[in-house]
Amino acid sequence: MILIDVDGREHPLPAGLDDEAALAEALGWTLKPEGLCRDETCVPLLGRSVLDALGLLVVTDDEWGVAAVAPSAEAHHREIAGGKAPRLDLQDVDGNPVSFDDFSGQKRVLVTWASWCGCRHELAGWQQLQDELAGSGLRLFSVALDHDPEDARPWIEAGRPSYPVAVDTAHVTAEKYGITNVPSVVWVDEDDTIVKPPTIAPGDDQFLEFTRIESERHHEALRRWVREGVLPDSATREASGRTDAEQQALAERRVAAHLQRIGATDAARHHLAAAQELAPWDWTVRRGGIAMTGGDPFLGEEFTSFWEEWDASGRPGYTPTT
Repeated sequence: MILIDVDGREHPLPAGLDDEAALAEALGWTLKPEGLCRDETCVPLLGRSVLDALGLLVVTDDEWGVAAVAPSAEAHHREIAGGKAPRLDLQDVDGNPVSFDDFSGQKRVLVTWASWCGCRHELAGWQQLQDELAGSGLRLFSVALDHDPEDARPWIEAGRPSYPVAVDTAHVTAEKYGITNVPSVVWVDEDDTIVKPPTIAPGDDQFLEFTRIESERHHEALRRWVREGVLPDSATREASGRTDAEQQALAERRVAAHLQRIGATDAARHHLAAAQELAPWDWTVRRGGIAMTGGDPFLGEEFTSFWEEWDASGRPGYTPTT
């Protein structure tokens, strides 16, 4: 069996999930008499399985021998308690390591987008904002939530950004920061604290008719925060809590992505459908999944049907910066 961990890394488990010691090792822990240990930390098992002790949900496909884990809602909320920005180590389009944490100690903005979104055209708009505010201490870090780095490459090359651009094929960014739609941004201050949770912020106004959100609304608020330290009203809005179902959807999507990569398209669609049912308003799962399995995420019937349902329901999850 192949195990996909919370960072999207794959680990062989010859004896499957029943081999608790191998499972613990794959997840970065050591199974000892006192429990699960890593560095100076030990988690007592108290009769629980490794997955339960670590607060992990699991999705398996026995036919294809693959499993994926995602933190439970409780474990996820524990990780972000206190408002500290989760660590984010990714790769750029060429596979080189890039880290959001390289900008620790500075005001930074996490900008998420995808090739299946019109926001793929907005990297140059974000470049203008970075050029304008770099002297005031702002650092942008961009992440494409795509299935394949090559999907993002043309838009990165067209935008020619000087700021780092990562391609997150495992959607670790979405999981850690609670992002369910793009273009979403997160603001992090010099103390590495999230001062504004994810909100929708277009880089420019190319798609204003669809977004109904003027880009300048966010950009002006960002200028005030960078130059004057003044936060917008949306900074006080609590991020919506995630459910176990929404977290499990992330594991289902990971299994689907793995199966799609190895050519098991029918099985991939099965797990993707399960993910979409668990998290019906998560665009990184719904629209991103359409693109992942070769559908049309712009004009295809599957997307337009979803868009109409979402629009009629009041655009859930599409919260602008105010």
